[in-house]
Amino acid sequence: MAPIIDLRSDTVTRPTPEMRRAMAMAEVGDDVFGDDPTVIALEERAAELLGKEAGLFVPSGTMGNLVAQLAHLGRGQETIAGREHHIVLDEAAGHAVVAGTSIRQLAERPDGTLDLDELRGAFRDPLDEHHPETGLVAMENTHAHSMGQPITPAYTARVAAIAHEHGVPLHVDGARLWNAAVALEISGRDLAASADSVTFCLSKGLACPIGSVLVGSRELIRRARRGRKLVGGGMRQVGVLAAAGLVALQDGADGMIERLAEDHANARRLAEALADLDGIESAGGIAQPEPGRLDPDRVRTNFVLFRVARDRAAFLEALRARGVLMIDYSHGQVRAVTHHGIEASDVDRVIAATAAALHETATRRIAEATPA
Repeated sequence: MAPIIDLRSDTVTRPTPEMRRAMAMAEVGDDVFGDDPTVIALEERAAELLGKEAGLFVPSGTMGNLVAQLAHLGRGQETIAGREHHIVLDEAAGHAVVAGTSIRQLAERPDGTLDLDELRGAFRDPLDEHHPETGLVAMENTHAHSMGQPITPAYTARVAAIAHEHGVPLHVDGARLWNAAVALEISGRDLAASADSVTFCLSKGLACPIGSVLVGSRELIRRARRGRKLVGGGMRQVGVLAAAGLVALQDGADGMIERLAEDHANARRLAEALADLDGIESAGGIAQPEPGRLDPDRVRTNFVLFRVARDRAAFLEALRARGVLMIDYSHGQVRAVTHHGIEASDVDRVIAATAAALHETATRRIAEATPA
């Protein structure tokens, strides 16, 4: 049987042979004591790439965002963020349960940005004792629910300026920050320049088995390290895992950043083919709110979001039977994510399997609707 093509997420990547060798040979210490040399090297490399003073290796992007909130916010304060941001929808309400804070949610636009006038109006009056104090602005880059749109440094700088006018820091959830950098053809340093803290995932498109890094000032990282300990993220000989991150963050073809362009090209080609299939509809939600044909021009990174004029669960099961995995997503969507390990030939198989699954589910629906 042909191998399964797994497009559920870019978290399903496998470490490269170079990563496996580096992990096997990693020099380690005890990271809680601060003396694991491979972790130190990874944190320094991440901070250097993004133009910040220091970094902190954490097991996941969710923990990275959580310890950033613990470092920036006091209990009872409030973050301003998009209502479809990961920290709002997908982090088990850690901001409330652990950090003891609230989130003032604003509607995102189809390009993943917030209306800046609405942002300005969302800051609380610090003299009104009825309101929580605004303590942080958060944004997401790339923005997942807009179909992985990359957010520009110019917009980020405007958001940062508004936040800083109010004496509030800006945190960027950059789980796929390197996808944004590659799509915009700029450096990660340029994307991160205006932010006070940034997280990015090693375990998505960069193909590492685990981990994310939070970067910021030395003082911010000191507080975040304490937060990491609080939530059980203190790790010991974790250089075994950090070694894969060092491989991923190498320059040029030796690392994993530049190759993200391949994922973007595969996603665009998939979207172009899907748009021509009967039964594929526009993404809906904020990604493509207008009804009609799926717009391939919206696929700028590695996300393809679409809807089907079929029973979605039956469609996904028909795909699975043909060796292709996608997942249901918000707003009635289906999500396909390209990543390391997905080749052009795999995209061809996905297109053929999708066409067949659409035909099967349409035929089944007609049969079920026909009187015996």
